Amino acid sequence: MKIADLLKIPILRNTNIIAGATGTEREVFTVNMMDAPDIIPYLKPNELLITTAYHLKDHPDALLELVEAMAEQNCAGLGIKTKRFVQEVPEKVIETANQLAFPIIELPLEQSLGEIVNHSLHAILNQRANELTYVMETHKQFTNLIMDGKGIPKLLDRLSEMIGFPIVLINQYLKPTSQPNSNSKTLTIIKQLLAEGFNFSLSKTTFFSFSVLFNKQTYSVFPIYTSGKNFGYLTILGEIKESDHLTTLTIEQAANVISFALMQEHTLKQHERSVRNDFFTHFLEDAFSSQEEITNRAKEFSIQVNKPYICLVGKLDETNTNTSYSKLQQKIDTIFEFIEEELFDSTISIHFFSKGKLCILLYEGEEVSSDTMDFITELLRELQTKISTHFETTISFGVSNFSQNFFHIKNAFIEAKSALKEGSLSRKTQYISFYRTKDIIELLRAIPQEDLKNFYTYTLQGFTTANKEEENILLQTMSVYLETHCQISETAKRLYVHRNTVIYRLEKCEDLLGKSLKDADTTLQIRIALRIKTLLNL
Repeated sequence: MKIADLLKIPILRNTNIIAGATGTEREVFTVNMMDAPDIIPYLKPNELLITTAYHLKDHPDALLELVEAMAEQNCAGLGIKTKRFVQEVPEKVIETANQLAFPIIELPLEQSLGEIVNHSLHAILNQRANELTYVMETHKQFTNLIMDGKGIPKLLDRLSEMIGFPIVLINQYLKPTSQPNSNSKTLTIIKQLLAEGFNFSLSKTTFFSFSVLFNKQTYSVFPIYTSGKNFGYLTILGEIKESDHLTTLTIEQAANVISFALMQEHTLKQHERSVRNDFFTHFLEDAFSSQEEITNRAKEFSIQVNKPYICLVGKLDETNTNTSYSKLQQKIDTIFEFIEEELFDSTISIHFFSKGKLCILLYEGEEVSSDTMDFITELLRELQTKISTHFETTISFGVSNFSQNFFHIKNAFIEAKSALKEGSLSRKTQYISFYRTKDIIELLRAIPQEDLKNFYTYTLQGFTTANKEEENILLQTMSVYLETHCQISETAKRLYVHRNTVIYRLEKCEDLLGKSLKDADTTLQIRIALRIKTLLNL
């Protein structure tokens, strides 16, 4: 309760403010009587002290010392019964009280100090009780909005209506998560000021205000905490004064409900993330019985199995080897959550997974080109910059070749890990390493499956026999013959057959193909076709 409000209660209506009238906005938490001259060590902030000044009647300097000490300790004010032991307050004391905006109140003679204390405390307690009732009702309103599924944006709209100011909810990475009644320029200003101008080592009940000169706008910032950690800031586009208890309490109740709602959202996201990661891990470990099962499970996570993908694998550059495993994993989880949030808000289609110390990003695209790789490089560079800024650590990425569909992601994952490892072996940090194709199999993977099948069919067209077993024997003989650089004796040795048998089989192969195995272009095509057969399990 403010001094100005306290003086409106019936028992204090006949009081006069004889000094420090500009300080009547001071808050009164309690009222006490001065019954001894050594009161100064026992003074408390926001305390209204009342006295007959009996102990000070012959010591005017002591009264000056008392006023200065009370002002220094942020006491609410001093009430004195004049015309009893002290006829008037010394001019020096009045002058000092005016300078300090410290109220000195002349109390009525007809009321006892005990009555004044009792009535004042009763008024203060009544106000506190009313505030508590208001707080409980407000908290109930906000909680009902969340319980009814209206969400945080609706809660912020309601809070904005109650306090009369627009509101922006900014997360711990200074990213707006809800921004009713605000514009991009205002958000940019707030983000810059939060990032550059303030150090948020705030207690859970602390808030502060700041003003911007160019638009003459004042902003008030309330921290939001979840599980003891700072989630972000509830930013009010207006000035909230500490003396405005009801408004402050309203905002604090909203902040508390938002905190619980965010913790609930975080728990749900963790569960969803765990289920998604389990699916991807099982997929990499070939734990599913069929492609149909993989397709059905992938649909749950909005993954289109027939789309082409590029796999990106990231890992933190571990520079501090003294960090415990639990702390390191906690840091990794936090950074991976940050990456996921960044990608979630982007317009591009990227699926996020994590596996131990690795994060896996599946970029969904239609075709591979230099522009695609430039875009991926720019995206990863931006993520690296943000992680370095927010977490003071670095992360590196390995990038796979283009994969024709989701079923080939396992190979792409191996490629991306290989590229990541190559960069680490050169002792680089914050790098982006692209996988380089090592053999013809990797080249073939970059070609659409339909085209591979067409090439295989065209090359080996006519190579069919009535006996499937005989067909397989002929293909095997031709394969070994080409691998041994067309050496008949070596082919016979490897197949454990007579060389005449090899010659017979090769002649039959040429009859079926209608081509000579001595032609270099023909043998090259057959070699490639046989690799395609192995790759596609034809």
